[in-house]
Amino acid sequence: MSHQLLTISGLSAGTEDKPILHGIDLTIGAGETHVLMGPNGAGKSTLGHVIMGDPAYHVTDGTIALAGEDITDKGPDKRSLAGIFLSYQAPVEVPGVPLYSFLRTICQMRPELKTTARTFRRRVGEIAERLDIDQGFLTRELNVGFSGGERKKIEMLQLLLLRPRLAILDETDSGLDVDALSVVSRGIETYRAECDGALLMITHNTRILERLTVDRTHVMVHGRMVADGPAELIDDIDAHGFSHFEDALAQKAEAQQ
Repeated sequence: MSHQLLTISGLSAGTEDKPILHGIDLTIGAGETHVLMGPNGAGKSTLGHVIMGDPAYHVTDGTIALAGEDITDKGPDKRSLAGIFLSYQAPVEVPGVPLYSFLRTICQMRPELKTTARTFRRRVGEIAERLDIDQGFLTRELNVGFSGGERKKIEMLQLLLLRPRLAILDETDSGLDVDALSVVSRGIETYRAECDGALLMITHNTRILERLTVDRTHVMVHGRMVADGPAELIDDIDAHGFSHFEDALAQKAEAQQ
């Protein structure tokens, strides 16, 4: 049985003028794959950003712990160094920063990833080849002029290079064509097979989950965790959508009034 890696207890959070998450409880064991699903606007992406420590959101109640250490008040840099990785729905452009230099810098900040320049170059090249990434991209500015699929491939390269303890992938399949989706799926499978890390997939689409072995499925509606179950819950969602979860939450709210 895996030990608890991420433990979220009674978490409420939002922006300065808008509460978004309400009393979230979530536990992910080391090495497990969890899926977080829900309709658009349910708060799924917000939860990923709050776990990562995004300063745009404020925790108003509850705690977040990584391997038993309370990280609720730690900044995103400290969480990254502790082994949390978050992919973005729309990775931003960073003009003036070559991709290769960016990758080298973040790896040098992690003691367990430090290596010689020659070894690092070889490692990056091997990962790029596995993901069908033209190594010419490594000399370009980070995400500048990259297509959506190219940006997602670069995130997969970062994922395999950094080998995080917990990877949070937020709508990774959004807007991808078939070829890019295949590469991203390959990157996720490689991470699960070789990096021994835990994975939280945030999505409202079951397509990218077809080749994954899922340990637990969670459903969020209107900022509340409304269901938790095995992988088979994905099939129910695929067949019936989220409407019955939304109806159940509305009935519960009415009963409490």
